[in-house]
Amino acid sequence: MAPSTSSAITLHVNGEKYTLPVDHRTTLLDALRERLDLTGTKKGCDQGQCGACTVLIDGRRAVSCLQLAVAAEGREVTTIEGVADGDQLHPVQQAFVDLDGYQCGYCTPGQICSALAVIEEHAAGWPSAVTDDVRPEAGPPPLTADEIRERMSGNLCRCGAYVSIVQAVARAAGVEAAV
Repeated sequence: MAPSTSSAITLHVNGEKYTLPVDHRTTLLDALRERLDLTGTKKGCDQGQCGACTVLIDGRRAVSCLQLAVAAEGREVTTIEGVADGDQLHPVQQAFVDLDGYQCGYCTPGQICSALAVIEEHAAGWPSAVTDDVRPEAGPPPLTADEIRERMSGNLCRCGAYVSIVQAVARAAGVEAAV
């Protein structure tokens, strides 16, 4: 007898628990969009290259098109729908609105989820590819425009709103980054 190719899983998404049967090959992106009707997370390239499907898993960013839903079981998934506090936008969302960090808006949910992680990673002292001094005792590097651009480089914007995106991330992080 062949092993089963589906099972019931419990996903913790935006503070809610959802139990649903899924084929083991179902991506987290497809489970979110097609099974849970959380359509804020966008399907762009379906190859992990554009970042439109970026969500947070246990507070770390992940491209949900490459993550299997079964692998997310028991982990806390945050989508763009779970970022705001009711009607109160998260400061990152507000900065994107205030500084026009979007044009068509298709990439914006992934950009915002990625920006949330960028700010946390920077605060934790994680270096990037453009960090000059990566020694732990050097502490977090200044969150410059170059740092933000490098850290956000996994999220593409086909409209070219990059200048405003960098400004929005800097504002939400409480720094002035010369663009």
